[in-house]
Amino acid sequence: MKEITSIKNGYVVNPGEGWEGYADLTISDGIVTSIHRYDEKPDDKVSFDEGAFDAKGCFVFPGLIDVHSHFRDPGFTEKEDIETGAKAAAAGGYTDVVLMCNTKPVVDSIETLNYVLEKGKKTAIHVHSCANVSMGMKGKELTDMEALMNAGAVGFTDDGLPLMDAEFLREAMKKSAALNLPISLHEEDKTLIAQNGINRGKASAYYKVDGSPKEAEVSLIRRDLQIASETGAILDVQHVSSGESVELIREAVLAQGTNRRIHAEVTPHHFSLTEDAIIEFGANAKCNPPLRTEEDRKKLIEGIRDNTIDLIATDHAPHTKAEKERPITEAPSGMTGLETALPLCYEELVVKENIPLTDVVAKLTYNPASVYGLDGGVIKEGKTADLCIFDPRKEWVVKEFASKASNSPFLGRALKGMVIATVCDGKLVYQREE
Repeated sequence: MKEITSIKNGYVVNPGEGWEGYADLTISDGIVTSIHRYDEKPDDKVSFDEGAFDAKGCFVFPGLIDVHSHFRDPGFTEKEDIETGAKAAAAGGYTDVVLMCNTKPVVDSIETLNYVLEKGKKTAIHVHSCANVSMGMKGKELTDMEALMNAGAVGFTDDGLPLMDAEFLREAMKKSAALNLPISLHEEDKTLIAQNGINRGKASAYYKVDGSPKEAEVSLIRRDLQIASETGAILDVQHVSSGESVELIREAVLAQGTNRRIHAEVTPHHFSLTEDAIIEFGANAKCNPPLRTEEDRKKLIEGIRDNTIDLIATDHAPHTKAEKERPITEAPSGMTGLETALPLCYEELVVKENIPLTDVVAKLTYNPASVYGLDGGVIKEGKTADLCIFDPRKEWVVKEFASKASNSPFLGRALKGMVIATVCDGKLVYQREE
């Protein structure tokens, strides 16, 4: 991998440090050693050394951080593995990912956690992992959360399955609060869902099934916000899908004041699409929680705008082509997301909704680093050179993925804005080939 010694001519967006503008970055041994800022657009440089990267016309962001990815390793490597997942992340501008635990075996032991982290170290990016809240993801017995933290877990989750026992969750939140690590929750009351992945409404009527109602999400979020408030846990509400959920989270965040410990994720597919997509694209648009209504989508965007939702996470969930070709009620939920996330954020939020670019970038970089205690998300002298170079002028059509999987409703869609390079630890780990 090529060592990068400088990045020149780019427009740096650096919300964690509170500034943006034209700047040249000098890099040595993988560390940002100097930042030369300009009051106005600099003249184009006429000469570059071998390790320089010309970012003319591009934005330079901190490396993106995804706190919700599935690399399916161990156990389901026909869908994805840690190496291919890392390549997909780099192609999307991500230098850090936090992996979920619904693998086989699940990440409820130090042995499995070590497997994931050691394999992650062999990739070109920074691979982190949560550990499970419950043994075997059964929601009955707590894992040894402290031992798992000491072994390198950056948070706890049983994502993929909701924690239905409120008292069990209370104990888990007390423990995670004492350890000062986030607990991230999949919020869907399965007792209210007849057919998951399909919104109860237009989509369920189209497929002649009962579907998944909003209340399945709303009811658990209402419960878990209360428990988090009582225990002082750092809560990450995963993949929010409904407007009512946004309103509940907003109220809880406002009640906390400046000492925010309740956080919320939204995925690019939930703020970009509605249930119409599953009618048009079938199982490639099936996900948990499901895509909902246009009214819900607009409320998600308002939650992004006012920072009720402070994290944008992909929920990258690869599946094989054969699995997604099953009948809609049998096909698994989830879609690939790492490689389309940033262009969707730029097009849907910045261009269409006029949300400030720096606010969007914060939800992809500084905020997730802060919530999960990661050493990234900023461009600063003395910090690791983890960078994403994004060209807002480029338009492209989604045709193929670095991921093993291509289960995406965005296949064939033209997107505005392209990741042209990703730098991790000062090395060029991805460069777009024209």
